Amino acid sequence: MTLRVDVLTLFPEAVANYAATSVLGRAAQRNVWTLHLHDFRDATSDIHRSVDDTPFGGGAGMVLRAEPILASIESSPDLARPVIALTPSGRVFNHAVARELSELSGFTLLCGRYEGFDQRVLDLVVDDEISLGDFVLSGGELAALCVIESVVRLLPGALGNDESSVEESFGAGLLEYPQYTKPAEVRGRRVPEVLLSGDHAKIDRWRRAEALRRTLERRPDLMARRGGLSDEDVAILAEFPPLDGDERSG
Repeated sequence: MTLRVDVLTLFPEAVANYAATSVLGRAAQRNVWTLHLHDFRDATSDIHRSVDDTPFGGGAGMVLRAEPILASIESSPDLARPVIALTPSGRVFNHAVARELSELSGFTLLCGRYEGFDQRVLDLVVDDEISLGDFVLSGGELAALCVIESVVRLLPGALGNDESSVEESFGAGLLEYPQYTKPAEVRGRRVPEVLLSGDHAKIDRWRRAEALRRTLERRPDLMARRGGLSDEDVAILAEFPPLDGDERSG
């Protein structure tokens, strides 16, 4: 099944340019996903192609008008569902939400600008709202690309090795273990000897210990969400003490 992603935006070229590169571009060539862009200026009826206006009740900035967005959605009968608005007040996007979206046949992302959408857009045509986090962007295009890439890389065939998406950070509710490549020593710092041992079962246990340790130190909230350490986790941590000296995970 090919995932369909529609994006409604004032800057379709910004989304198209990035989506044609790297993982997303290669995945599109393999028909893992398809991108459909809609400029809601195309649905305006005035000579200036106006999409925003001043807010009722006063205040700084401009608000995206409801009519062009409603018309864009209503004139696109094949638009993928659900329609998801990228807003600061939406549910926070994370790996679990990416996994949820990856199991759909498609979805539509609505990119905001200025002070946001007329509330009637959200009330009438939006099925869900997503936020990337507690920070401000000038528009929803970067947020849309983050969502798309997070979702597409979970799809079979998107990556050169499908196991990569399984082993990445957050895949098991943990941060990823530290990675090393050649040469075996860089400025006096050596690769952990276990990675050179050829004992793949032991390497897997070490990686698990490092993922647990890194998550405990850097994202205790993720560890708490998992319910803390299991007896098996405690045993693995005891088997592999923390890296020290020339073997540091960074």
